[in-house]
Amino acid sequence: MPAFDRRSLLQLLLAAGTARLVGGPASAMAANGLKLGGAAPFSYEWLKQHARDLAGQPYQEPPRPDPGIVAKIDYDAHGKLRYRKEFALHRDDAFPISFQHVGMFFPKTVRMHAIDGANAREVLYDPTYFTVGQDHVAAGLSEQPSAFAGFWVHEPARKGDLDKVEPWATFLGASYFRGVGELGQVGLSARGIALAPGAPGPEEFPDFVSYWFEPAGTESEPVTVYALLHGPSVAGAYRFKMHRTSGVVMDIEASVHPRKSIERLGLAPLTSMYWFSETAKPSMVDWRPEVHDSDGLALWTGAGERIWRPLNNPGRTMISSFLDENPRGFGLSQRDRNFDHYLDGVKYDKRPSAWVEPLGDWGKGVVQLVEIPTDDEIHDNICAMWVPDAPHGAGSHIEIAYRLHWLADEPYPGELGRCVATRMGNGGQPGQPRPKAVRKFMVEFLGGPLKDLPMGVLPEAILTTSRGEFSYTFTEAVPDDVPGHWRAQFDLAVDGDEPVNLRCYLRSGDTVLTETWLYQYHPTPTA
Repeated sequence: MPAFDRRSLLQLLLAAGTARLVGGPASAMAANGLKLGGAAPFSYEWLKQHARDLAGQPYQEPPRPDPGIVAKIDYDAHGKLRYRKEFALHRDDAFPISFQHVGMFFPKTVRMHAIDGANAREVLYDPTYFTVGQDHVAAGLSEQPSAFAGFWVHEPARKGDLDKVEPWATFLGASYFRGVGELGQVGLSARGIALAPGAPGPEEFPDFVSYWFEPAGTESEPVTVYALLHGPSVAGAYRFKMHRTSGVVMDIEASVHPRKSIERLGLAPLTSMYWFSETAKPSMVDWRPEVHDSDGLALWTGAGERIWRPLNNPGRTMISSFLDENPRGFGLSQRDRNFDHYLDGVKYDKRPSAWVEPLGDWGKGVVQLVEIPTDDEIHDNICAMWVPDAPHGAGSHIEIAYRLHWLADEPYPGELGRCVATRMGNGGQPGQPRPKAVRKFMVEFLGGPLKDLPMGVLPEAILTTSRGEFSYTFTEAVPDDVPGHWRAQFDLAVDGDEPVNLRCYLRSGDTVLTETWLYQYHPTPTA
């Protein structure tokens, strides 16, 4: 399967069903000029039952705005379709919401609803909400079906014009959404659900087909958004309570109903991009030292172990599973914050890390990491998700709750030293003939108890491998005058080109000093 293309992927998504979700013939006009449909009772319990009912019915594709016209709304044309700030939903409340127009990369209608007490009214699409000039290709679209495709949550009006201040939460395309991190940037995305990513054949991408919005009363309160997920294989109800903090924190509940057997149903999925880093870079593939939105998968297991798994850009799609029970958290992180390691104006050094904090009992399952080959930074080729042991075939029901943190770092960092770099080279010793099929590894750790090691104490590298033999193993302080910066060095001799799973941590006596480094090494014939 090819890598996820963050620009063109969305035009490949399968259609999703919808339903007539507002009642009553009466329509209304909001104070800001938005056209509203008739009022109908709404609650999260109603939405969960509605999703259950949909899962028991044959899937039907919803209508779409004219595909011939929408296909011409490319990246540049879509950028000219600005939502007029005077029509922002909850414009005078803490966090205004603007709607996004369909385009080549998100061609499906998504229905929007404003909640008022126990009722909801659909926000009816009108082309005058957008800056659609007479010469713009979108001017050829009719008012029905709706051309809404997603929405943005904005900063309070006191922080500046909606047109000039970036939104802090974005929901656009399939079930994709993302938040801004503490360093003011967006990067990786989350999804409502993932269905067998990396499997042979085309992946199914269910859609959030309808949203309902409750305003935040104050800036310290959350914006509440409800979403209906629908696709050929699944239906689900979601509730997002989104808090604007130093970054963004989302409390998420999901009630999911598969309508058919699913090979791997991924919950709380994160999607990111990793092209290359200091670990492995093809010769002269790009002028920059590193290009990635995330550089590793962080795990905090139910047993309390802290694990760091550097990401790969493998030669073929790889799926790695980490067995666990009631995990304490996992996330895709951007640990490298040094601008000199990127030298790029797109601010990869400021991209957020996303951390999934389970709420309640998740039981047994696996954190699964999917790595797909990519040859450019425009592709999202990394997915991390929770795959429960619980049955998820037709007629099953899955309830899950979690807190999603969009920050610069993990919200609950451990006290152990952290892995900060993974480097590889030819095995052997300088000045001596280099042995064939031997790879040298340099794994760097920083901080934690390493900072307090007594003078003369040398930490021990504890190594294991799924196959092959170690040699030339030692540890040393990195000669950069940074306290607590150590590295483990070792050679690995291995035959064949099948992946090798490696494990390393540092200890002193019986005291564990660092988190556990896990790595999947892909030998090459010339290594």
